[in-house]
Amino acid sequence: MAKLLVRLVKSPIGRKPRHIATLQSLGLKKIDDVVEHNDTADIKGKLHQIGYMLNVEEVK
Repeated sequence: MAKLLVRLVKSPIGRKPRHIATLQSLGLKKIDDVVEHNDTADIKGKLHQIGYMLNVEEVK
């Protein structure tokens, strides 16, 4: 299963509460936080919702 590196690149200040909750569920709190997740359907849905604040890279 592929892994994804997710980095928060934009501030969550002033964003919709649902988007902030999605960030927290991914484990991101501050700008430049990086987390690694498995490439699953639920993670892809979360990344699609808040993709404008993230930088996503695939890890081999």
